[in-house]
Amino acid sequence: MERIYLDCASTTPTDNETVEKMLPYFTDVFGNADSPHTNGRKAMTAVDSARDKIAELLHAKPNEIYFTSGGTEADNWAMYSGARALLKDGRNKILVSAIEHHAVLSSAEKLKEEGFEVVSIPVNEGGMVELNTVKALLDKTVGLVAVMAVNNETGVRQPIEEIAKLCKENGSLFFTDAVQLAPHHPIDVRALGVDMLSISAHKFYGPKGCGALYIKSGVKTKGLIVGGEQERGLRGGTTNVPLVVGLATAYERARREMPETEAKINALKGLFIKEISVLSGVTVNGDGACGVLNVRFAGVNGADLVYAMDLKGVSLSVGSACSSASVKPSHVLIAMGRTESQAKECVRFSFGKNNTEAEILTASRLVKETVAKLRG
Repeated sequence: MERIYLDCASTTPTDNETVEKMLPYFTDVFGNADSPHTNGRKAMTAVDSARDKIAELLHAKPNEIYFTSGGTEADNWAMYSGARALLKDGRNKILVSAIEHHAVLSSAEKLKEEGFEVVSIPVNEGGMVELNTVKALLDKTVGLVAVMAVNNETGVRQPIEEIAKLCKENGSLFFTDAVQLAPHHPIDVRALGVDMLSISAHKFYGPKGCGALYIKSGVKTKGLIVGGEQERGLRGGTTNVPLVVGLATAYERARREMPETEAKINALKGLFIKEISVLSGVTVNGDGACGVLNVRFAGVNGADLVYAMDLKGVSLSVGSACSSASVKPSHVLIAMGRTESQAKECVRFSFGKNNTEAEILTASRLVKETVAKLRG
């Protein structure tokens, strides 16, 4: 039996079309994009084309798009630059939602060591940041606010447009990690009103190791990696041309297929919920949007369920892949008011465009059998 993969929030397989577009830049068009000769210019043409495409799809300007090694680097860059941008104006406070990816939370901890004041924005039981809470925390000492667009463990979408408006009125910069939003919904950075936004290729069937950071024109920023003049002097290091091409190719395809893909994913997710709902003690954490379904099976250790399902050929997770080695309960679920014991009874199913109805029926049957066995 072929394995059933239900961990698409962690990563997705790279589309064949994307791989084919990347291949020439490993061999034929192999030049360093910053070299002045013909080989280099050909490579740079591909990079420029990819930047133009990403900018077009995000409704940004090409000079507002910076290529990175992925979402983590983009998040780090946005946090460090955003925090320091308004420091000279006396704004040394950073607001960070309690459910952020560890790339943001860890950056905030590093900034705290530099003397910044970091304040956590709580969420309600549904995993949502409430606007009144943000408004109450904003003052003239807040330089940066970071709230992710879609949570990677629950799929809950945050009110980004409204938060961005509050930040603008307060004179604060606003950054959103849109890594989990990009595969499922069109992004218009102008309409969102954000100052910075990150995406990552491997979440929408592109290659691992490549992402992009949008930085709005006029936002003062400093580079994260020094040692070269790449990315307009802000991100040193030889440009990974094949991956940049893969990022643009994959995102363009994802946007083209988005209506069909989302309809299919939502249908499969609905079928899965219906099938497992016959079990007692089943609770969905959050609204289960954007292809993610976080489920608590009362009386069952989530890690045990993940391992048991893996042995049966089904891949799922207990939460973010970046923290899967941790024995600590999910910080996201704790922030939503779950106890440690309740959080440890939760697992994440995340669906993708390659899943089939037959797979969902098989996976749900195996979940029901395995939960019953673990409870017994």
